[in-house]
Amino acid sequence: MDFKITKQDNYTLVQVVVDKLDTHIAPTLKSELVLISGNGEKNIILDLSNCRYCDSSGLSSILVANRLCKNANGIFVLTGLQTAVERLITISQLDTVLNITDKVDQAAAFVLKQVEKD
Repeated sequence: MDFKITKQDNYTLVQVVVDKLDTHIAPTLKSELVLISGNGEKNIILDLSNCRYCDSSGLSSILVANRLCKNANGIFVLTGLQTAVERLITISQLDTVLNITDKVDQAAAFVLKQVEKD
């Protein structure tokens, strides 16, 4: 499996465990995200700390996750960006649209803060 999915109290953590989020992985990731969302989970943290490369299909799956969470009035957080992936997200100007943290625990704290606000 290319991902590790862990259900927590207030969110689901999806960790990409391969070093490339590309056309081979992205469609499966999208399906998983749709399933998670379909199961009523509205807060998703996507951990890309193992990912050194991301292409347009990878970006697309990130945007799918963001949209699913938004539509469910939930929170999507992207975390653990490596330099090349972070650069791609900045060039695509997605850093202005997405919630991004350095580490999973920061992402979890962010989700918790948002959940408590609601």
